Amino acid sequence: MADHIVRAFDTDLDTLSRGVAELGGLAESMTTRAIEALMRQSPAIANEVIALDARLDALQQDVEEKAILTIARRQPLAVDLRLVIAAIRITHDLERIGDLAKNISKRVIAITGLVQPKLVKGVEHLAKLVLTQLKDVLDAYVERNSEKAIDVWKHDENIDAFHTSLFRELLTYMMEDPRNIGVCTHLLFCAKNIERMGDHATNIAENVYYLVTGRQLLAERIKADATSLEKPVGAK
Repeated sequence: MADHIVRAFDTDLDTLSRGVAELGGLAESMTTRAIEALMRQSPAIANEVIALDARLDALQQDVEEKAILTIARRQPLAVDLRLVIAAIRITHDLERIGDLAKNISKRVIAITGLVQPKLVKGVEHLAKLVLTQLKDVLDAYVERNSEKAIDVWKHDENIDAFHTSLFRELLTYMMEDPRNIGVCTHLLFCAKNIERMGDHATNIAENVYYLVTGRQLLAERIKADATSLEKPVGAK
């Protein structure tokens, strides 16, 4: 991007971009730690994630306030305006990712000591897929890389498909042994939270594409999550 006549304008835009990147790093760290808490059955790590949510919220508020002030003071146009609008939209998605990590951590505390390793393997794999998406889309934002953003957008279908498979797997464990019902119910919610993180990463990818190109991704997002269509056991 070209330098502006008013050097302070460039400073404002750089500050916004750094704020979004910092928020993204924190949301990514919270997600990683939440999954670590689940796999290690660690309430201590889970509580660390829960405590970080306040910092995430404060960062989001700070970025949004700076974005609004930039619009008011600089009246940006074209790519500059897109940068500010994208920052507001992306910070919202990152804040939601942090909330979902916090929700997972709360469930970890509820089921600590009750989870068999085989029950969480699928959840761990789903989380790895989503963390890859999140890392890639944050890189796309920092690099202003529309092609990388499109790749993230396209791979959301893989996350949906795996989530549907995991949903069925956890239901099978519940049917095989009623003692698994309580734990698997919590894991189903964890898996759904992770799948929603993937959706937010895809939203970010759409906004990165808009920021770089000035165009919206007009293709309909492919969804492969069929869990809402699953019939109860015994239904015809």
